[in-house]
Amino acid sequence: MNAGARAAAVFARLLHSRPLVRAPLVLYRAGLGAVFGSRMLLLEHTGRRSGQTRRVVLEVVWRTGPGRYVVASGFGERAQWFRNITAEPRVRVSVAGRRSVPARARLLDPAEGGEVLAHYIAADDKRWTWFRQVLERTLGRPVTAADPPPMVELSLDH
Repeated sequence: MNAGARAAAVFARLLHSRPLVRAPLVLYRAGLGAVFGSRMLLLEHTGRRSGQTRRVVLEVVWRTGPGRYVVASGFGERAQWFRNITAEPRVRVSVAGRRSVPARARLLDPAEGGEVLAHYIAADDKRWTWFRQVLERTLGRPVTAADPPPMVELSLDH
């Protein structure tokens, strides 16, 4: 196993650590989410059973237009945030200095997700090499533009 594969394996394991994954929330709560620019965003969604506001920080895979961000579900359809936005697509997003903006979540069909993933790969092949390894470990299957992970477009209300 090369160094990149080892690093991806470690990172995939760390994604199962709730305290570590939730650490960026501290920055957002302190009003410092802008340090992530538009590479990361804070998604506020409603718990499908509890009705309570839930929060998760996600990497932006692509921007499909002004105020439109695509995120991938690295744990597939079993991710709690993914299940919650499927039940209730009205969400709030904090990104690039904007805080808690109302938005709507839309699941991309596999063809749209593949197109977004192809753009991501073309834009940064080196980053994709590493990110692919992490996704494949968390999803438990190969990931390609022809078979992308579930993706969601978040469209901010104007």
